[in-house]
Amino acid sequence: MADEPEAKPARSRLKWIALAAIVIVLAVVVVVWMRSGKASTDDAQIEGHITPVATRVGGTVVRVAVSDNQLVQAGTVLAEIDHRDYQVAVDRARAELADAQATAAAAGVGVPIAKVSTSSDIRTATGTVDEARAAIGAAESQVEAAKADVVASEAHLRERLATATKATRDVERLAPLVKKEEISQQQYDAAVATAEAARAAADAASSEVAAAKTTIAVAEQRVVQARAGESRAGAALQSARTAPEQVQATKARADAAAARVQQAAAALAQAELNFERTTVKAPTAGVVSRKTVEVGQVVQPGQPLMSLVGLADVWVVANFKETQLVNVRPGQRATVEVDALGGREFQGRVDSIAAATGARFSLLPPENATGNFVKVVQRVPVKIVLEPGQDPERLLRPGMSVTPTVYTK
Repeated sequence: MADEPEAKPARSRLKWIALAAIVIVLAVVVVVWMRSGKASTDDAQIEGHITPVATRVGGTVVRVAVSDNQLVQAGTVLAEIDHRDYQVAVDRARAELADAQATAAAAGVGVPIAKVSTSSDIRTATGTVDEARAAIGAAESQVEAAKADVVASEAHLRERLATATKATRDVERLAPLVKKEEISQQQYDAAVATAEAARAAADAASSEVAAAKTTIAVAEQRVVQARAGESRAGAALQSARTAPEQVQATKARADAAAARVQQAAAALAQAELNFERTTVKAPTAGVVSRKTVEVGQVVQPGQPLMSLVGLADVWVVANFKETQLVNVRPGQRATVEVDALGGREFQGRVDSIAAATGARFSLLPPENATGNFVKVVQRVPVKIVLEPGQDPERLLRPGMSVTPTVYTK
């Protein structure tokens, strides 16, 4: 009977131990059940669009229109660069364009003029050649006619000389007879007159021969002149026939002038573009961050001035362990707890899974081929997008730490 009081506390302790074991088993079951069908990580943060703003032209900053953490809309003026040098460049380019256009207009007018002049020159040169050839034919005909006249005149001269010779001999034969008064003085005088007339006719025929020879010389000179004219006309015609090449050259000069107009227009467009770029505007809406530009600062093309952080479109990048991605797929529901907002929960969904682990994009990626290999669980970035309309106050900022949970079932 003495052992009964001692047995009761022992049985009570066994009951409590059994009850505690049952509670622990139930707790483990509940935890396992709660964790099954979802994956969670605290290695995650908010991401967003961060747009660097840089100047496209160099110069002195004359105005900075924004300050750090200021919300701006797309197209808002952020800063201004001294534009006077660029205005001078625009004026110079505009003047060069006007000069090129004037030159091109003059060259373009010269093309039809050259075509008309070419046709006229060819017709004129052809007519001149025909006229020169006709003149040669006429002069050669005159030479032939003059030669025929010379032959006829020489024949006539020979006849007159023969007649004059006969008349002279008659006078010589009758002179002794008139002295002897065997013939009358009248008969003798008639013979003398006939001889003088025959000599005069012979002199006239000799003059005709000389005149005919002079005509030949003149006609031959005309032939020479006509042939020289034909040669000049032929040269002019040959030059006129090369006019198409001259027209082509004129057209080439006109085309070159038109090309210079295009070059000048492009230079003007570039100068105007550079002038517009002296006013730096916001390419997108966002909050001004990391502003490094000040009034009076000399900036160079491509130099960063500030950054714009977009708050309208943010998402979550969660670095899950590779062992957690067995059942994670795009499109699955997710919840995101934000530390900075006291654990406020946002709804979202899995958008995509990165194509490589984060280690592959590090500055010094691991080289497992060295032989010093230690297996380390890798983390894979998973992009989670938030359902719209949950953050109208724009409280989510890139870089905030969050705890996402993906429901895989």
